[in-house]
Amino acid sequence: MAAGKKTGGRQRGTPNRATARRERDIAKMGQTPLEYMLRVMRDSRASGDRRDKMAVAAAPYVHPKLANMQHTGRNGGPIQTVDLTKLSGDELDQLESIFGPLAGPGDDDAPDQAGEGETGG
Repeated sequence: MAAGKKTGGRQRGTPNRATARRERDIAKMGQTPLEYMLRVMRDSRASGDRRDKMAVAAAPYVHPKLANMQHTGRNGGPIQTVDLTKLSGDELDQLESIFGPLAGPGDDDAPDQAGEGETGG
């Protein structure tokens, strides 16, 4: 590539001969395998088992698979946490004045839905 630009060869998106031939053959059949699977899946006269199998077979072509993500801390180590339960009220107020604007708008007076922040007593 010259200076990051494509300078020759096939235009981007143009299928190679094998791909073009396969697509022509599929078009001659009148129905793609995916269209067939979806038609069987939607056919109320087909057995439930057959419809389920077609749904499972067609799913990867219709819905993308989500990537697996591993959450780690710095340099692949564990995620670092900080225990704020032992801080005094003044220390918590100081943290809130520093990080409060980063958290965005919120209602501090709303009841805590997750049950966090409750003190035993």
